Amino acid sequence: MTAWKLPLIVAAIAVPVVAAFMVGGPAVGTAAGALAALAILVVAARQRPHDPIGAAPTDEARRHVLVVAASPIEESGAVAAVAREARAGGPGEAVDVRVLAPASIGFLDRWASDVEGSRQRAQERLVATVAALAKAGIEAEARVGDEDAVQAVEDQLQSYPADEVILVTAGEDADGSDAAAAEELRSRLRPQFRHLTLGGR
Repeated sequence: MTAWKLPLIVAAIAVPVVAAFMVGGPAVGTAAGALAALAILVVAARQRPHDPIGAAPTDEARRHVLVVAASPIEESGAVAAVAREARAGGPGEAVDVRVLAPASIGFLDRWASDVEGSRQRAQERLVATVAALAKAGIEAEARVGDEDAVQAVEDQLQSYPADEVILVTAGEDADGSDAAAAEELRSRLRPQFRHLTLGGR
């Protein structure tokens, strides 16, 4: 943040609160202060970091590919595309593939702190995906991650030195969350990134 923005932010918070105290008295001023504090908390909670994710690709002989399965990868075209990416280094090159399934938690499950169902569905996606990749000749290990795909990738890259990250999502994205995750990963990832849409490219 540039130096001149901080005084403006402080003024934007303080001036309305002081004015509310002067015009409406303590009750109105206190309410205005509470609303300002709430607004600050909401804005702070919605802020996402913009730091780069992961380390730069290494020169190791073995390539590492992280496949993020937001949807099961069973479609032949998607399986072929992932297998092709895994073999992109050429024949004979050692490759290590890890499949990551974010555990999508519904609102009611989150409210009830019931994550078992979400983790079970993620495990099912992993089983289907790893089995489909095995048929294509790609052996992969599997992990369940955070419900937020970006956070799940960031967590994995702390210990897994991926040279490439492949995000695989469903063709329908009603709430735009898959597109938002893809855009953020594209802008923040240090490793190479590719987004595959089932039924698309």
